[in-house]
Amino acid sequence: MTIDYIRYDILTQDALRSVVHTVLADVAAKGLPGEHHFFISIDTRADGVGLSPRLKAQYPKEMTVVLQHQFWDMVVTEDRFEVGLSFNGVPERLVVPFRAIKGFVDPSVQFGLQFSVAVEGDDSAEAAPPGGETARPPARHDHSAPTAALPLAANPAPAAAKPDGEPPAGGEVVRLDRFRKK
Repeated sequence: MTIDYIRYDILTQDALRSVVHTVLADVAAKGLPGEHHFFISIDTRADGVGLSPRLKAQYPKEMTVVLQHQFWDMVVTEDRFEVGLSFNGVPERLVVPFRAIKGFVDPSVQFGLQFSVAVEGDDSAEAAPPGGETARPPARHDHSAPTAALPLAANPAPAAAKPDGEPPAGGEVVRLDRFRKK
């Protein structure tokens, strides 16, 4: 087997994470345009993730947050974003390094990205679809948060991931490894 010294898999993920960075930086500066809103799946074990002890206990591996109606004070830096959200009526501040993002979905335009996240001390650097817990900010959000989608199904409403972590019906999870020569 040939060794990929260039590491195209890492370069591709970094390039796709820059899409998320650009989108969130624009939203931080101008607000959400039109009907756009985001489901962002986060590996809560990743280095640099900042959560309250309450949220960390509730979501020890993964959570999905929704950026739609009720978020505030978003700050986007080169390597992370910070945002205020309400969880069951309790305001929280989240710090999320871009490398901790497992999935980014904008269901309003059927766009989704999925990433691998390596967690220190965890030998199972995940390339599989996220299937962990999901957090949904305020009760106003009546969407079920998808945790895996690339590309999204053709229907305009977001679909919930199946309990076993499979993508919504009609969607296909595409792993970067799929395009590697074996």
